[in-house]
Amino acid sequence: MKYQIMTDILFTLLAKRKVSAAELAGKYGVSLRSVYRYVDELTVAGIPIDVTRGPGGGIYISDAFKLPKGLMTKEEYTKAIGAMLAMNEQLSDPVLRSAIEKLSAQVKSEKLDLTLSGNILVDSGTWGDEHRFSDKLALLERAVEEREALDIDYVSREGVETQRRIYPHLLVYKQNIWYVYAWCTKRDAFRLFKIGRMRLILTTGETFQRIPFKRSNVPLKFWYDGETVFAVFEISTEGLPYAEEWLGVDNIQKREDKYYAEVSLPDDESLVGKILSAGAGFRVLSPASLAERVAREAEKIAGLYPRQ
Repeated sequence: MKYQIMTDILFTLLAKRKVSAAELAGKYGVSLRSVYRYVDELTVAGIPIDVTRGPGGGIYISDAFKLPKGLMTKEEYTKAIGAMLAMNEQLSDPVLRSAIEKLSAQVKSEKLDLTLSGNILVDSGTWGDEHRFSDKLALLERAVEEREALDIDYVSREGVETQRRIYPHLLVYKQNIWYVYAWCTKRDAFRLFKIGRMRLILTTGETFQRIPFKRSNVPLKFWYDGETVFAVFEISTEGLPYAEEWLGVDNIQKREDKYYAEVSLPDDESLVGKILSAGAGFRVLSPASLAERVAREAEKIAGLYPRQ
């Protein structure tokens, strides 16, 4: 019974995208506490559901979320949609029509694994993400094309979550990271949002007029307002492939039997982690302060794995 209710809650959210806890409790004859517990379990399972308490609040599911690929065969989808269409002819239920549209869209999305643009083939997802990131990207691309406003829950680098309404104007890809350049109604200005930090995306049905901007206005040096550090690295043969992918082959020089790189990098919270990702094949020669930070972090990691 529990899993039947959880499944029903999921499909209700897919159809409506927002419902109240009281509505779900009344529909399934359970307590509000049980509804929140079921929602928590769905969230732990990786479904992007958000809960807002208080007046005007509710339980939301991101519009970028689709059912897992392969959940049903094409024939099963067709039969389910056919049955729902027949039922809708008798009931003419808007919720049922919404569910039919979403299942139909799911059938179409099953055919596309990669994005093909001209002569470039791009897989937008990360390893093992089950196309969730790709679904986000597809939703944002459609919003840019159709000029549709979106409501997002955005998590900052400091872990602060805010709700924004944005007018997406441009998708930006740099250093393996996707961004959307959008007008933020909260800040009344253009902002560059990292797509991976969007916890929830909801379509609004509201369209907007594009706001003129120049490509040169887009802050492609994403750390322009932060600190940078000029670093010198010594790179071994085993660390070379990582260095070439991260820093670029043009920034690496060979001297005698060793490789070196001299680059300016954003001095943010990810820098030390990127250096450590190269393992022992990557050594910071300068500045000494950066080398010390890497050494301290390496000692912390080593402490997690004491030798027996």
